[in-house]
Amino acid sequence: MFSVAGKTMLVTGGNRGMGKLFCEHGVAEGAKIIIWATNEQTMKETAEELALHGGEVYTYKVDVSDRKAIEKAAESILKEHGTVDILINNAGIVVGNYFWEHTNDQIEKTMCINSEAMMYICRAFLPGMMEKREGRIVNMASAAGLISNPKMSVYSASKWAVNGWSDSLRLELEQKGYNNVCVTTVTPSYVNTGMFDGARAPLMTPILEPEPFVQKVWEAMKKGKVAVRAPWTVYLVAAMKGMLPIRLFDFIFGTVFGVYKSMDEFKGH
Repeated sequence: MFSVAGKTMLVTGGNRGMGKLFCEHGVAEGAKIIIWATNEQTMKETAEELALHGGEVYTYKVDVSDRKAIEKAAESILKEHGTVDILINNAGIVVGNYFWEHTNDQIEKTMCINSEAMMYICRAFLPGMMEKREGRIVNMASAAGLISNPKMSVYSASKWAVNGWSDSLRLELEQKGYNNVCVTTVTPSYVNTGMFDGARAPLMTPILEPEPFVQKVWEAMKKGKVAVRAPWTVYLVAAMKGMLPIRLFDFIFGTVFGVYKSMDEFKGH
């Protein structure tokens, strides 16, 4: 199994939520932690908390919706810390409105943060992993990137992009023999971090608690697993989407399971 001790780990959105939990796991297993986020206050608080547990933590204010900011920060990281061994692409946003209620700025920002940023960040640090022939990349996608959902059209589009790109990257690395540079694509339903406050859990699809879910992803990352999907209904939905006629799928999962009404009372952070 991949050893985290002594490795350098970059977590986007590592100041809170699941990102912070990934940082806690990294500190517990002896990794050097680098956090990218935009909220300097919560980054500072998280870094201080992690330091109390013996963590070596570095924070950088980076707006990952800005490609130039990513490139500048990545250049600094490579100069100051060298190769990133573990990349957790965790930063994300959701607007939670009908498509026509989005502004153009909201559309652009959602696509940039949720999907394009992952590619730019990975593009910056992947060469170092390939040179060492070792590394781990975790890309946070979503069940919304497997099926359509009202009030999630732009978010869904951004996560479809993540699912397609992330697994294609995995295949490319395997095809070229980089079998220990592993990409894990993470596809959860709703997670109880505050990002989806107000969202209603569909039938047989409980809202996930972040601690056990991050633990599951962490272990999968170390083992080099291809994907993590949770809860089990995410596997079911993905399979049925490809098998059922569209209108029948809409009735079963949209109406009976309640997926298409799950964002009706969405509030978010």
